[in-house]
Amino acid sequence: MSHAQGPVEETAAGQRPAAGTAGRRRTGREILANGLRGALIGTVETMPGVSGGTVALVVMVYERLIASASALIVGVCGLVAGIFRGPERRAAALDRLRGVDWLLLLPLFAGMGVGILVMAHFMEDLAANHPVLMRAAFFGMVLVSLLVPIRLAGRWRRRDWVYMLAATAVAAVAVSLPSQTVTITPVTLMLCAALAVGALALPGLSGSFLLLALGVYEPTLAAVNDRDLGYLGVFLAGALVGGVLIVLALRRLLAVRHHATMVVITGLMAGGLRALWPWQAEDRSIVPADPATLWPVIGLVLAGAAVVGVGVYLERRMIAREAAHSEA
Repeated sequence: MSHAQGPVEETAAGQRPAAGTAGRRRTGREILANGLRGALIGTVETMPGVSGGTVALVVMVYERLIASASALIVGVCGLVAGIFRGPERRAAALDRLRGVDWLLLLPLFAGMGVGILVMAHFMEDLAANHPVLMRAAFFGMVLVSLLVPIRLAGRWRRRDWVYMLAATAVAAVAVSLPSQTVTITPVTLMLCAALAVGALALPGLSGSFLLLALGVYEPTLAAVNDRDLGYLGVFLAGALVGGVLIVLALRRLLAVRHHATMVVITGLMAGGLRALWPWQAEDRSIVPADPATLWPVIGLVLAGAAVVGVGVYLERRMIAREAAHSEA
């Protein structure tokens, strides 16, 4: 009997290191992939007109990100409340924190920070000196990205098109508003940051574009480049408040109205394309196409569309492969 058990124990012991090694490799790949996703989100957030939420949706982490961020917020609030309300509240908060996808959040936010810091200088120069070509590339990217929420919404009904068109009209009007100059004080800066982060979380609405419309975009980029910690501290405080509110609201909507939320997100993204139309004046009015830039613009629109199309295809292949590994 003992002789029969020996090979079983040896086989089991021999399989564990292999499984553990494979698990570590998958974990390492996941951390790296999420860091790159975060860098992409941070990079596009420095470009007015492009939403970080759109990128999160395209790289298939949007709903996981909202769910984990919501669990983190509720868990932290529960721990604070547990100081006054006893161990039961703390235990419930710890359970909530265990549901946070840390392998997603930590590398994603780290990547976002790196993307913003690295690209802020380059985007400031490109947006100032090559705005038509920059808008063209992102126009193609966002246009193809519409396929993602359309697919996630599932079966579309006749009334869904009405909701989508209404959201499209709202977003198009919002991104067509002329710039306003806001007097920068700690209070107004916090409010602008809160609104910008709310827009960041909604695909189709750009936080950077909102800052540009309020006249806070260039001062904020300058603060990032100059490492103005006082300005950035106030900005981050406002961003934290806005982020908490929008994440909790989106988590609720995705849980109870997933289909309708994806329909509206499709409309917001479609309306947001108005901000990325290549040829527009400083007051955001549409101007005739410039023949000198026509073919470069067409080429960049197609290139941007191709980049996102290939990215979505590869992302779906990777998710399918990971699902097959999990089942095995």
